[in-house]
Amino acid sequence: MRFSSLPAVLFSGFLIFCSFAGFAQANDFQSWVASFKRTAVSQGVNAQLYDRVFKGMTPDPRIRKSAQNQPEFTRAIWQYLDSAVSQERVTHGRRMVDEWAGWLDKIEAKYGVNRHVVLAIWGMESSYGRVLDNSSIMRSTPRALATMAYNPGRRRKYARQQLIAALKILQRGDISPAQMQGSWAGAMGHTQFIPTTYQAYAVDITGDGKRDIWNSVPDALASTAAYLSKMGWQSGKAWGYEVSLPKSFNYRLSNQRKQQSLNSWRELGVKRVNGRSFPRGADMARLYTPAGANGPAFLLLKNFYVIKRYNNSDAYALGVGHLSDRLLGLSGFNAEWPRDERPLTFSEKKALQKHLVEMGYQPGSVDGKIGQKTRRAIQAYQKASGLVPDGHDSIKLLNRLQGRT
Repeated sequence: MRFSSLPAVLFSGFLIFCSFAGFAQANDFQSWVASFKRTAVSQGVNAQLYDRVFKGMTPDPRIRKSAQNQPEFTRAIWQYLDSAVSQERVTHGRRMVDEWAGWLDKIEAKYGVNRHVVLAIWGMESSYGRVLDNSSIMRSTPRALATMAYNPGRRRKYARQQLIAALKILQRGDISPAQMQGSWAGAMGHTQFIPTTYQAYAVDITGDGKRDIWNSVPDALASTAAYLSKMGWQSGKAWGYEVSLPKSFNYRLSNQRKQQSLNSWRELGVKRVNGRSFPRGADMARLYTPAGANGPAFLLLKNFYVIKRYNNSDAYALGVGHLSDRLLGLSGFNAEWPRDERPLTFSEKKALQKHLVEMGYQPGSVDGKIGQKTRRAIQAYQKASGLVPDGHDSIKLLNRLQGRT
């Protein structure tokens, strides 16, 4: 986030300084380690294991930069998908489909989760395991979590909970402290489980007595399938469909929480882009138009939301779904993205909301977050202005509100 006034910059800098001043004070960290030991032991962590894990540990200074990262600028969803579902990732993933076919047969039979979705998550989370060898990305999970747990900030409570869980995983013997590597936020292994999720859902499909998501691809893929199954994956069903909309379509029906049956969408003129009929007309779906009227449209089924239980992001779930389709051999999106657009910055989103308020519309709080109220306000303005009322925020719309077009 970029602040527009000097006092805000000074205040922000002061907070950051205060939050991370302890990095230079090793003695303070060691005092915290000694204090947190009592908490860990009271929750069932072996004292000797605790001492061994924390021996010689210092805070990880790289966590500071990662925890502070709040970018003013964001990527457009098509830029995100270009990276997430790159041709290289598709090609490599198809090789993985063949390489791990035997284990995928067993995993799919046991958990009922589409193998291509499981592989797509692997590809999205760790590029099929290749990032696990990248020392600039991988960090010691106990050290990363201890660093966040020690320092003030919104992640402290999360980090302490995850650190206790990580210590219990080590205590169980699934992995050694040196091999427990992951992201700066504590996500671990090939498919990036946080420790509490690992405790609840990781499985040992190889039968060696260890749930090894760091070194065993079968264990990692099976653990992901087990998790999706527990979250309600519907076997034999798709995550969603790319669809085409009629010219007279009412975009107030898009990007809403409310779902309708596929038969109801069909009656409104919504069709699959490949010309096929919907296989189960009673299935419920939500219409998603991430780029408004000028980009692809999707009907999202229950399995899409199961994928979101892995990462609560529409863009992520769309990436997993699309990558899984590509691994199956299907083609890319039918409709083109509006690549000449760029997403609004945080400041520009606030400006858009402010202009809507000044014009008598009700976008909700002027907070830079485009939610349902802001979309409704945009649609009302678009309809009054003779535009397609798709509720999509764009630089073109902002320029119009500012009188530049």
